Amino acid sequence: MTIELTKGGLRATVDTLGGELVSLRDREGTEYIWQGDPACWSGRNPILFPFVGSLKENRVRFEGRTFEMPRHGFARRREFTIAEQGPDFAVLELRESPETLAQYPYPFLLQVRHQLTGEGFFTQFQVENPGGEPLPFCIGAHTAFRCPLRPGEAFEDYQLVFDEEEKAAARLLNPQGLLRRETETFATPIGLEHAIFDRLDTLIFEGLRSTGVSLLHRATGRGVHMDFGHFPMIAFWTMPHKSAPYICLEPWHGCAAYEDESGEFIRKPHCITLSAGERKLLRYTVRIL
Repeated sequence: MTIELTKGGLRATVDTLGGELVSLRDREGTEYIWQGDPACWSGRNPILFPFVGSLKENRVRFEGRTFEMPRHGFARRREFTIAEQGPDFAVLELRESPETLAQYPYPFLLQVRHQLTGEGFFTQFQVENPGGEPLPFCIGAHTAFRCPLRPGEAFEDYQLVFDEEEKAAARLLNPQGLLRRETETFATPIGLEHAIFDRLDTLIFEGLRSTGVSLLHRATGRGVHMDFGHFPMIAFWTMPHKSAPYICLEPWHGCAAYEDESGEFIRKPHCITLSAGERKLLRYTVRIL
């Protein structure tokens, strides 16, 4: 089921399958969200919960027991229910089920609020622990923006510009999608080239001074800005070896497994643990430039 949102001249679409905001159009009708194409990637804006990235052999341990979970968790493949909606917002929620408990042995309540603003939208995650035992989780976004945005432009016409000057060390993945201990330093702004992603797959940053990043057309200065200040990591990805016309801006609270890690979930970087009845709110905001 889809829900249409409007505010001023902005229009957005939210899909209950995966709880995603899958379209954002401006007053001129320009679409900002990648609309998916199986030839290079059918995703659009998946929610990464209760895990971000890949696990070693798709396995993880909770309290000494081993479970299997797909890359980026299960939320992106689940049907959310509508908890609340208005002309410019929708609140969707996901709870545990027999299927999720087989992968992730905890009761939970995940609420996702997508709301249009005067200049774009924000997405807010609220995770609540309704059980009596501690609830560990990771969560992230995977928002794919069309790049280029307008006819006559090219992917290479765009760059990623952090709010502050950075000389940032990117964490790198191995061919299995697991984090290596090695890093590669990038001066900013980062000019977009498909060759970077063909070689490295994903650029993953943490410990930045910046709390926001812009995807900008070099000549016009048009694009989008993402405020990711509630998240300790930001990643950038487009499908390698496809010259795909999109780039994902991904605020993360958690990350893929390291090659040499133990597999215990609670020891993963940036894992959040909620006590009984506790809630955690995280938000990212997108502004059209």
